[in-house]
Amino acid sequence: MSSPKIYYDSDADLGLLKDKRIVFLGFGNQGSAQAQNLRDSGFSNILIANRVDHYADYARAKGFTVEHDFGKAAEQADVLFILIPDQVQPRVFNTYFAPKLKDDVCIVVASGYNVFFKLLNFKPTQDVVMVAPRMIGSSVRSLYEKGRGFPCFTSVEYEGTGNAMSLALAVSKGIGATKAGAISSSAREETAMDLFAEQALWPNIILLFKEAFEVLKEAGCSDEALCYEMWMSKEPAEIFERAAEDGFILQLKHHSSVSQYGQLNGADKLDGSAIRAHFKDILYNQVLNGKFCKEFSAMEDALEKEGLENPLQQLYAKNEASIMGQAEKRVRARLANII
Repeated sequence: MSSPKIYYDSDADLGLLKDKRIVFLGFGNQGSAQAQNLRDSGFSNILIANRVDHYADYARAKGFTVEHDFGKAAEQADVLFILIPDQVQPRVFNTYFAPKLKDDVCIVVASGYNVFFKLLNFKPTQDVVMVAPRMIGSSVRSLYEKGRGFPCFTSVEYEGTGNAMSLALAVSKGIGATKAGAISSSAREETAMDLFAEQALWPNIILLFKEAFEVLKEAGCSDEALCYEMWMSKEPAEIFERAAEDGFILQLKHHSSVSQYGQLNGADKLDGSAIRAHFKDILYNQVLNGKFCKEFSAMEDALEKEGLENPLQQLYAKNEASIMGQAEKRVRARLANII
């Protein structure tokens, strides 16, 4: 497989956005950061499309014009950023935006999810590009303010005007991504990696922590010692930070010899065949085949409910009731003055 192209500031022309009306659907985590970055890059012709809520108030406080009528916002858009939660994008976009958008609009998504699963209604004459920062919105904003870039994926998903890639790069530069290098990707790749991490990698890490906690508790270790040793000391965060800087394995050289040998030797002795089969099953039979997408789409209304009628809140409650969850609650209550 060939290495993907990486685009930098010199590859992008901000002039392509000069006379375009730029509309942001949503002003949350990513919307607020990207809109402010784009404005600071010299573009004042920005409109925020948002329902009446605190995000709209925040947008006005930041000096942006807000339009609550989505149809009116759609009619004005030359470039449309879709930055509302994945689960509500199909309903909002297909109902209020798609019928009103210009035939040659450039639609920008920050997640490949709804594009890959073909849940959004586009016209063949429209450009659809992905500009997907790999950081939370607050970091997208703070790194821009510091004059630094941030990791980002970019791609053309639908080519309607013949100018989609140039517009994708202009947008990437405008929000500050090409300063560090925007990596050529695709909605499929971004979706596969994102959902795989969320449904395979991190669930197994959560399970490993829970099981390790219970085994060590049974062996006589205190809740206080376990919580601090396993995560509250922030050592895992420091390890991942070192991994980003020095390399996933080479960061081990910052540990003691006992730790280095124990981790490397222990990993070499483990048989990864079972977990590999488990991972492949999730990737191909849950993520890429659309099974999870259908299940999650069916929960859109339920995710708007309050309390335990919301399936997400049910999962939080179940995990908070676990041995590890209850132990952490006790420890945090006891040590409230020092953490």
